[in-house]
Amino acid sequence: MASASPAILSDQTGAVLRITFNRPDSLNALTSAMLAEVAEEVETRGHDDSVRVLVLTGAGRAFSSGADLRAADDEPPSAETVRAANRLIRALRAVPKPVVAAVNGAAAGVGCSIALAADLTVACESAYFLLAFARIGLMPDGGATALLPAAIGRARATKMAMLAERVDARTAERWGLIAQAVPDADLEAEVEQLVAKLAAGPTAAYAQTKHAFNATALAGLETALEREHEGQTALFSTADFAEGATAFREKRAPRFSGK
Repeated sequence: MASASPAILSDQTGAVLRITFNRPDSLNALTSAMLAEVAEEVETRGHDDSVRVLVLTGAGRAFSSGADLRAADDEPPSAETVRAANRLIRALRAVPKPVVAAVNGAAAGVGCSIALAADLTVACESAYFLLAFARIGLMPDGGATALLPAAIGRARATKMAMLAERVDARTAERWGLIAQAVPDADLEAEVEQLVAKLAAGPTAAYAQTKHAFNATALAGLETALEREHEGQTALFSTADFAEGATAFREKRAPRFSGK
């Protein structure tokens, strides 16, 4: 069974629901509509008893490059984008099934947040994780301000957020940011092996385990999402964001003023 718009592919094979970001020409840049559509899939089909595991991945050579700053036919990132991203993060953490992120390339911006919101994140060695928000005068969102410190500590999370440096898959694995990094050629096979094991496992126990981890390691996630929405909404109106977005589109270094 398959459904969704061309930008989002959703296909259920047996007990596995696979959702794919499908804009490879833009490195799977995300719009508000795409984020809302994936959230809807997770909220509805993810709770179907026939689904035992969910898999998120990207088409082409990226998982997702983050929010779309270039689409001529869409609104630029806004408070609505943050709301849609927050809805998806909430859905991924609330669905009582294991969620696996198969990171096949760059996971940047809110794409990084989504990848790290999964229960198990497996990445190919050429993949990387990047909180690129500071490059355009924004703060991390998609729950990143809770997800990253919970996984790697405040110091490393702050460095990723403020310096917007890439973290390669092997480093991410070593830090505990992701579950596993594998050779590029092995990603699909490793994910399929993991998914098969999860699909055959005790799903009720998995649901309770996930609920318990949410209550301990991610107890501050909801507060973080609300704070990110408030902070990001304020930053969207700044001169620095306008300059950062323009510089991104013009492929030059931004000239921030702090205003």
